[in-house]
Amino acid sequence: MSTEIKMPQMGESIAEGTLTRWFKKAGDTIKRDEPLFEISTDKVDAEVPAPADGVLEKILVEEGTTVEVNTVVAMLGDGSGTATSAGSPAEESATPAPSPATETAPATAAGGKSSAPPPPASREIAALEIAAPEIAAVARTAPLAANDSDRSKVRSSPLVRRIAREHGIDDLSAISGSGAGGRVTKHDILGFIDRRNGSGGAAAKDGAADGGATAAPTTPRPAAPPAAHGEVLPVLGLPRNHVTVERMTVMRRKIAEHMIHSRRTSAHVQSVFEADMTRVVALRNRNKGAFQAKNGVKLTFTPFFMKAVIDALREFPWLNASLDGDEVVVHHSIHFGIAVALDGGLIVPVIRNAEELNLTGLQKRVTDLATRARSKQLVPEEVAGGTFTITNPGQYGGLFGIPIINQPQVAILGIGGIQRRPVVVEGDAIAIRDMAYLCISYDHRLVDGAMADQFMARVKQNLENFDDAELR
Repeated sequence: MSTEIKMPQMGESIAEGTLTRWFKKAGDTIKRDEPLFEISTDKVDAEVPAPADGVLEKILVEEGTTVEVNTVVAMLGDGSGTATSAGSPAEESATPAPSPATETAPATAAGGKSSAPPPPASREIAALEIAAPEIAAVARTAPLAANDSDRSKVRSSPLVRRIAREHGIDDLSAISGSGAGGRVTKHDILGFIDRRNGSGGAAAKDGAADGGATAAPTTPRPAAPPAAHGEVLPVLGLPRNHVTVERMTVMRRKIAEHMIHSRRTSAHVQSVFEADMTRVVALRNRNKGAFQAKNGVKLTFTPFFMKAVIDALREFPWLNASLDGDEVVVHHSIHFGIAVALDGGLIVPVIRNAEELNLTGLQKRVTDLATRARSKQLVPEEVAGGTFTITNPGQYGGLFGIPIINQPQVAILGIGGIQRRPVVVEGDAIAIRDMAYLCISYDHRLVDGAMADQFMARVKQNLENFDDAELR
């Protein structure tokens, strides 16, 4: 007997996933709960274990392919069947002849196109896609005509629909979906927005000067063909054999999309403060040995910064808020995001209800989440729903970083390295102190400079006067 192995649903709002790597190949023996393949979604990267003991008979979905949840990606058997990979001759020979209905379908399951002419709706969508620059100016001033029934037929995730609402896109049928079954993905809608905004930038400036007149549309420039070996890459002006060209990983693409979306959404402003960390450094040095012996984890500086921020957020709750259209959503609980660096990317696990934890509890949660993030053992719920985030570029020696806000939050704190340097203290005296720069990026749509600076002053005060009782 054979068991179907399906693409799991990693969270309620996740409709598809990208299979990034197979740990086994067809014909390999597998033990139950042994890592089988790796997936990447909008929320998290994760390893999927084998559901049972057996032999991997067939691999139906190759690496780098995005499919809907519950799609069968492989077959697990007892070893009596023939092991094949996706697209192998054995599998193709076992495929039954297509029925007449299949032959006339506009696209096959593998993404191939039939020779039959597309239906009128498909031709219209294709025309809209090609003519995106021409319709950009119209899209700015009037929503695309569509009724609710047409809109409901377009397959998309809640994230895609939220981005559409934020950018005034009422009709998703104008966007050609690249996901499974024609689903409109986040990449599709962000690309559509980029094309629309890019083609209308100059027209908008001209329109402002002449009272709103729209510049004549331009014909889109065709994409340059890929350079062959020995040819000059047009962007760099270098021969191909002088460079290494790599395709972006799924994680890097998703990070890029998220960061660009944040820059487009929030009005970023930054403030930098300097905090005297001498008291915290001394407190940690006195207690780190006993802390590790008692709790089984190392005592780092991260929970000290977290505790100082949590206490300040109680006083300034708008820094622990989100924007939903023209509504301010002030969160009663502090769900604290911690940026964790991974090989080739980063992820932001969330400590839920952080205000209920003491310093020891915060350190244990940070260590646990960071360890499981690096081993790809997090679940989607642990990387979603954050209300405030900190990132720590200072661990590599940087003075400070200027971070990008983690949407839909309105602020993020960048922590610089703790360095000993001379400072002026108590009038004209000069002393050697442990100092650190703290940089907050905040969304000026909601948070003004006065509020952000008052919040940072409170964080600074909390760090410089840290209570020893926190470690008792």
